Amino acid sequence: MSTTETTTSERLPAPLAEIREDFLALGERDRLQLLLELAGELPDLPARYADAPEKLERVHECQSPVFAFAEVDGDGVVHFHATAPAEAPTTRGFASILAQGLTGLTAQQVLDVPEDFPLMLGLTKAVSPLRLNGLAGMLTRAKRQVREQLAAA
Repeated sequence: MSTTETTTSERLPAPLAEIREDFLALGERDRLQLLLELAGELPDLPARYADAPEKLERVHECQSPVFAFAEVDGDGVVHFHATAPAEAPTTRGFASILAQGLTGLTAQQVLDVPEDFPLMLGLTKAVSPLRLNGLAGMLTRAKRQVREQLAAA
């Protein structure tokens, strides 16, 4: 490998690389089960967002009503918040992946997450392209929100 090439794992921040490895260590059927388990791990919204839902942005690429916001704190650390209905476990699983994988990263690390991250999870045969597009939409919004906050700082 030349010095200009990187492996997929090297392109991902550690939390996202670990999530990716967890998925790829499983067979296709078990990957969907892991996604459903992650749906149950979506953190509750902090009160400042639960009490002011207008601060969250609708993710229109998702079939279900998903609202999300990537917040950059005073130390430049990102916190990803999202809400998705319990009856949409696939979407909740995707939101949980980003909540677990982006929260705690620096703003630059979030901006450097590859756009094709949703395709790296090995779920292309387990869920529809439309659903994967929802994950991509959440990631795109998170990056835009981070860029906007950095520009305003």
